[in-house]
Amino acid sequence: MTDNKGQILLAIARASIAEALGMTYPAAENAPWLQKKAACFVTLTRHGQLRGCMGTLEAHRSLLQDVKHNARAAAFQDPRFPALTADELETTEIEVSLLSAMQPLQFSSEQQALAQLRPGIDGVVFEAGAYRSTFLPQVWEQLPIPRDFMAHLKQKAGLPADYWSDEVKLYRYSVTKWKESDFEAQTS
Repeated sequence: MTDNKGQILLAIARASIAEALGMTYPAAENAPWLQKKAACFVTLTRHGQLRGCMGTLEAHRSLLQDVKHNARAAAFQDPRFPALTADELETTEIEVSLLSAMQPLQFSSEQQALAQLRPGIDGVVFEAGAYRSTFLPQVWEQLPIPRDFMAHLKQKAGLPADYWSDEVKLYRYSVTKWKESDFEAQTS
């Protein structure tokens, strides 16, 4: 069922992007679990390189609507990239990450915070006043050392890598993720 769930979510994400480009792609949207509130991220890659990533940190709409919205946002609204074109869609790989609920971390220093991070498992939300950023657990593949992970998370929020303050809040979450290439490998 978990694999089936992933295949359904990936098809919905691809269909949503295809529809916005005036194309069609089949996707089943009638599973009851799609109506439950959930938060997800949709990540697009082309030739192994990031091509867009957008998502929701907290569940506020149905999973069906969240996947559709975030797929289109990753394809057309990620400010780091131009809008995806119809020509690019066929060679774009889609990944859907379904997020767990957030868990606040308790700490009194950056050292204590770093000691609580679980590389490869935790997605992390960093907050300091109006500054906020997140990295999905997949980012540990590029930044496996907690201190480096945290430094880049602060920079993503718009702060210096060595920033620290008593107002810093951290939350962790985990993901269940599915990538189109995982299923292509099974069928070939």
